[in-house]
Amino acid sequence: MNMADQLRLEGLRGELRLDEPLVRYVSWRAGGRARRLYRPADLDDLSLFLARLPAAEPLLFIGLGSNLLVRDGGYAGSVVLMHAAGRHPELLDGQLYAEAGVASPKVARFAARNDLAGAEFLAGVPGSVGGALAMNAGCYGAETWDIVERVLTIDRHGVQRQRSATEFETGYRHCALKNGTARLGASEWFAAAWFRLVPGNGAAARARIKDLLARRVATQPLALPNAGSVFRNPPGDHAARLIEACGLKGLTRGGARVSEKHANFIVNPKGVARASDIEWLIESVRATVRERTGIDLVAEVRIVGDAA
Repeated sequence: MNMADQLRLEGLRGELRLDEPLVRYVSWRAGGRARRLYRPADLDDLSLFLARLPAAEPLLFIGLGSNLLVRDGGYAGSVVLMHAAGRHPELLDGQLYAEAGVASPKVARFAARNDLAGAEFLAGVPGSVGGALAMNAGCYGAETWDIVERVLTIDRHGVQRQRSATEFETGYRHCALKNGTARLGASEWFAAAWFRLVPGNGAAARARIKDLLARRVATQPLALPNAGSVFRNPPGDHAARLIEACGLKGLTRGGARVSEKHANFIVNPKGVARASDIEWLIESVRATVRERTGIDLVAEVRIVGDAA
């Protein structure tokens, strides 16, 4: 009996795939395979799956696969795929509730349709709610934790717990529990959030979203596989300005390239880049900027897995 059959016999309702190519699930369309990939039917099913895993099993959660690079050797553990196209935000007790796998732009559009203001910026966040929470994603002057009331987390044992926003320390592309008893992304993950929004004008919110998206299309290489901004902006400056000033736009390795449209993006124009090509560009850009400006850029992108 293989592991898939065994797990199903233990009452799981989700979909388990073995030796699954992760290029299908990451926005760079590059990288290796997962030893196991599980798409839970719902959060209770996810709890059961986590409870069945060995304690030492490496575990990776993926939403829309942005801000993530999986090395060509793949991930020797279990990957949980949180995103599901059929999942949508909803209104619960006057607050907007969304599971971690819901795409952030869906939250913005849902809020606008319900005459709620404050979530428009999420239309410009190219990922899911879980990722937005984990890195306090933001754009155009607003950040995710500005509007979070409370969250639902899930731990290695499948235990779900609600936590107030006051339990977290947040900052620019940063989120951590204040007491340090659990490491988010290592032993506890975001499963859902309740957003604190205010009554607004739906038409005005939709116009704001339209404007934000037009700005993104005009300034970012959205037509090509990418993972969003590669580096955080250093204090008082912009990573893209530094990269461009160092003459690195268009720098190429294999099938990957530093975007000519936005220097803080690395693109995979033909979908043939290896993860090693992308990682080489990340390290080369960082080293060059450090050598020429003295500024050590910090990557937003998470790099996981084994080299080929």
